[in-house]
Amino acid sequence: MDPTTDNAAPTGDPAAARAALEGLRAEIAKAVVGQDPAVTGLVVALLCRGHVLLEGVPGVAKTLLIRSLAAALELDTKRVQFTPDLMPSDVTGSLVYDARTAEFSFQPGPVFTNLLLADEINRTPPKTQSSLLEAMEERQVTVDGTPRALPDPFLVAATQNPVEYEGTYPLPEAQLDRFLLKLTIPLPSRQDEIDVLTRHAQGFDPRDLRAAGVRPVATAADLEAARRAVAATTVSPEITAYVVDVCRATRESPSLTLGVSPRGATALLATARAWAWLTGRDYVIPDDVKALALPTLRHRIQLRPEAEMEGVTADSVINAVLSHVPVPR
Repeated sequence: MDPTTDNAAPTGDPAAARAALEGLRAEIAKAVVGQDPAVTGLVVALLCRGHVLLEGVPGVAKTLLIRSLAAALELDTKRVQFTPDLMPSDVTGSLVYDARTAEFSFQPGPVFTNLLLADEINRTPPKTQSSLLEAMEERQVTVDGTPRALPDPFLVAATQNPVEYEGTYPLPEAQLDRFLLKLTIPLPSRQDEIDVLTRHAQGFDPRDLRAAGVRPVATAADLEAARRAVAATTVSPEITAYVVDVCRATRESPSLTLGVSPRGATALLATARAWAWLTGRDYVIPDDVKALALPTLRHRIQLRPEAEMEGVTADSVINAVLSHVPVPR
């Protein structure tokens, strides 16, 4: 992308980078209707160098959302459909023998991209699920003892269906904890669904985002400038203590068998900083922590079976914790 075009913000300027990232919502809305919270969550994950678990029934535009985000950021994206017979090498890549040179060469897998959509990740066995762990945590893939760095930025957006569990392999808690955010993609409202159908009636083709008018409005350089600004966002000792108190309170909840770990507390602090910067502040307030508590923590806790039977949800537990933990003034 030419940085001198009108659609690009000047590189290196945090204020311009924020304006460019704010423009993502309007740009993605040209293709995806009514998913502003999910767009914001994906931007927060990119700012924090984290990964996202998307949960929603089929047909709510999860794939289109990732493709639109990649187009608006001018990033490369690939999609992998996870199935029971998918092998780890199908994700990471493998060594291929070249008869002409009598040597093995590395054939990169789809993980070598900026935005990887891991579709229905819970439909593949744990061995293949775990093939993403090194990529997600270390930003590299090791094949035949040789580590190979992944592009930057790199984000895994994994999807799972919340209503169909037959023939699936639920992600273990340790792997769930590797995702920075768990975003729920709801069914659209009546008006949003009318808007979707109206667009299709007018000729909208989800496979042709350029025809829909989606164009790059931010660059990888903007994202890097934004990351530096987020890292400089001030966190007071009182806010740090508030984050710790919220996470420790989950460990004492009678509805849970597993509370939020220190890694989860670190994640909540990071996402709150990113949200504070996106909203135009260079310091974090308690409302930033509250705003990101649900998507950052809901997948890091485990309900007791009896609590589930009573209708308790992860979100209700977190909301109860937020209502009881004293807020710093």
